[in-house]
Amino acid sequence: MILNRYERMIAKRYLLPGKGEAFIFLVASISLVAVALGVAALIVVMSVMNGFRAELFDKIVGLNGHAVVQGYDGKLGDWRRIAADARKLPGVTSATPLIEQPLMATYGGRVEGVLVRGMTVEDIRRNPVIRDKVVRGSLDALTPGSGRVAIGARLAEQLGADLGTQISLISPQGQTTPFGTVPRIVSYQIAAIFEVGVYDYDKAFVVMPMSDAQTLLMLDGAVGMIEIQTVDADRVGEILAPLKPRIAMQGEIRDWRDLNSSLFEALAVERVTMFIVLSLIILVAVFNILSSLIMLVRAKRRDIAILRTMGASRGALMKIFMTVGTVIGVLGTGTGIALGALFLFYRQAVVNFVQFVTGQNLWDPSIRFLTELPAKSDPVEVTAIVAMALGFSFLSTLYPAWKAASTDPVEVLRYE
Repeated sequence: MILNRYERMIAKRYLLPGKGEAFIFLVASISLVAVALGVAALIVVMSVMNGFRAELFDKIVGLNGHAVVQGYDGKLGDWRRIAADARKLPGVTSATPLIEQPLMATYGGRVEGVLVRGMTVEDIRRNPVIRDKVVRGSLDALTPGSGRVAIGARLAEQLGADLGTQISLISPQGQTTPFGTVPRIVSYQIAAIFEVGVYDYDKAFVVMPMSDAQTLLMLDGAVGMIEIQTVDADRVGEILAPLKPRIAMQGEIRDWRDLNSSLFEALAVERVTMFIVLSLIILVAVFNILSSLIMLVRAKRRDIAILRTMGASRGALMKIFMTVGTVIGVLGTGTGIALGALFLFYRQAVVNFVQFVTGQNLWDPSIRFLTELPAKSDPVEVTAIVAMALGFSFLSTLYPAWKAASTDPVEVLRYE
């Protein structure tokens, strides 16, 4: 939409308040602010939802892999062959043995439910989710037979334990006596404390060398599962399909979607719902643009009639009023992008400030899973939000512009 010199001059004059037009200017300003708030809200919410999903996915997959091969009875005796077969599949990057068992931990009279995870020492030190999140101690102290473990930071808080203290793990699989099975209680020294950032993991995980876990759980060299990583998490089912017949008699394959289906499905539904609801803010702002332009056309009927008698075409008048409305939309969208980027940059500081002022815990890790508010902007989504705001703004200008172009100068100027 190209405007000539006089069309640009008139559009500029209509964008600024004229005598007796303060109310119209106020409505237009409110429209601009509403568009900005709508765009900012959409960008912030969608970025936070994307960040939440990405953080959860990275940490859950980082600890549990894209898929696991689980034994039917909780054991995989022939795990070396299964792991070797998995590594040979195209698209599989790693297949590592794993032991995972819920037990009880006690220290200083406190008892907590824990999830004992046995891994080879190499896998423990190579796993970035654990290796890069150690807050105290060192993973180098975890060696087979050393009687040392690494635990989550929230679990350490709940037990009141710290580096060097001894915690006891209670396993129901113990010695059989005439009076029943005596639980097995083994003490371990805390060598490292890590904070993954997922509350449920940090309050439950106890990581130890594989051989120590096999001894504690009396697995006789077996493992509980095999963790598999692939080149593409979304194609994990297709990649591991050839492995299913080979393990049919021993176990089953469960991928990350099966293990966390309810969580990720809930996130997807909430993401779509929030997008639709917040889009209504932009729609309301667009109606404000529409109403301000209609009032502007009503206020400028005499000017429009004079322009028509001076030779201005209907197309020129349409372009003038379409430009006025579109500029409001563009300015509002640009301001919204800036506001959204500013909020995302200081998002955690904003949350902390609101918590300080209200005295309420807005981001409880036990409910939100993650310890901090995440964010990850998707350029495609931001572009779609901008396009939607600009598109709605442009559409809102069509009726007022058509109404202005349809003004009959004879009727307007008859009694002037």
